[in-house]
Amino acid sequence: MPDPIRVLLIDDHVVVRVGYRRLLEAQPDIRVAGEAATAREALDWLRQQEAAATEPELVILDLGLPDLGGVELIRRLLQRQPRLRILVFTMHREPIFATQALRAGALGYVTKSSPPEVLIDAVYRVAARRQTISPDIAPDLALALIAPPEKPLAESLSPREFEILRLLLEGSSPEEIGARLSISAKTVQNCHYQIKTKLGARSDIELTRIALRAGLI
Repeated sequence: MPDPIRVLLIDDHVVVRVGYRRLLEAQPDIRVAGEAATAREALDWLRQQEAAATEPELVILDLGLPDLGGVELIRRLLQRQPRLRILVFTMHREPIFATQALRAGALGYVTKSSPPEVLIDAVYRVAARRQTISPDIAPDLALALIAPPEKPLAESLSPREFEILRLLLEGSSPEEIGARLSISAKTVQNCHYQIKTKLGARSDIELTRIALRAGLI
């Protein structure tokens, strides 16, 4: 029998992780190798596994983490381990979130409103390096890629810029964003200006309107 798929779960809700673990480990060829409640816990755990040469093959992560956005975490995980396969499992149904997660390097995107069998199937598909989208958002995502009102936002911003915009819209200061993303407040301010330039927003009010139309808020 081949070795089981080793999975790292990243979600800040313990009860949710317990449910994931039970669902996944009911499959004979899937094993949950580790869990993390925050991005930093996940990165620390990954470093420990690297030292022991027992890295996971697949990461299942939520986008709504308390310390670092999931899109930024995808980027950092793949910087550390380019061969990692990443599956997003999230409450966000808006196409812009799926677009950014896939652009950052995720192979799968499944919503938490999906039936359990959709998540299990996605794990196997992503483990085989096949891209997968949950059926409940696939039509909206397809439409968004054809001619969406949010297309300029989704396609113009890098994953890092997307995370900075998301945090700005939450009301975080440049200093707070810098601390979360491990960059300077000056870099955040420069990115803020670049974001407005890319999106053609002449003010923060106009930037908010663009984000609202795109489904970001």
